[in-house]
Amino acid sequence: MRGLICGPKLAACGMLLSAWGVIMLAMLGIFFSTHSAVLIEDLPLNEQDFNDTNPPQKIYNVYNGVGYNCFIAAAVYVVVGVFSCCQLRLHRMKYLVH
Repeated sequence: MRGLICGPKLAACGMLLSAWGVIMLAMLGIFFSTHSAVLIEDLPLNEQDFNDTNPPQKIYNVYNGVGYNCFIAAAVYVVVGVFSCCQLRLHRMKYLVH
């Protein structure tokens, strides 16, 4: 059948991992966008960022950038999840129609 790229088990695994990835990365994106203090160790900061004339604004910009990247990664997981769902549907059609 045309369009089958992966098997049903791999497609189901892809859907499960995509669902978890979307939930986790969306939550991380929200927490980074709200400047959560517990995530400051995960920011790509160096000593020069703290010696700036306006250090809080520079750090907030880094927080927002990382949050934006998390939302982009969540969108990629959505695409992978849709692909996996299409693969599962194609397998169901293959086994239902002989």
